[in-house]
Amino acid sequence: MDGKVWLTLGVIIAVGLAITAAVLLARVFAARRLLLDAGIPLQDKALFWVAVAYTVSPVDLIPDPVYLDDIGVLLVALRALHSAAGAVRPTKGPGATV
Repeated sequence: MDGKVWLTLGVIIAVGLAITAAVLLARVFAARRLLLDAGIPLQDKALFWVAVAYTVSPVDLIPDPVYLDDIGVLLVALRALHSAAGAVRPTKGPGATV
């Protein structure tokens, strides 16, 4: 394979990772409504803002053409927000309030 093929492949991978990071950032902002619930612990609220700041920050563990670290931070924030919201809000079922 010549250099053009590797460059094209690298650009495709970088664009795919950037799109994935953008989608996860949008999902983190969509999960922001969970922050309005007073029962969400402060550490999970802070994790949301840390994830957003880390994603848009030019300072990263891995340089920005590779968004793996950003994706990881966003996934951790989404998981923490959803688990905290699930602990505060009971799921549908017997005894659950709607």
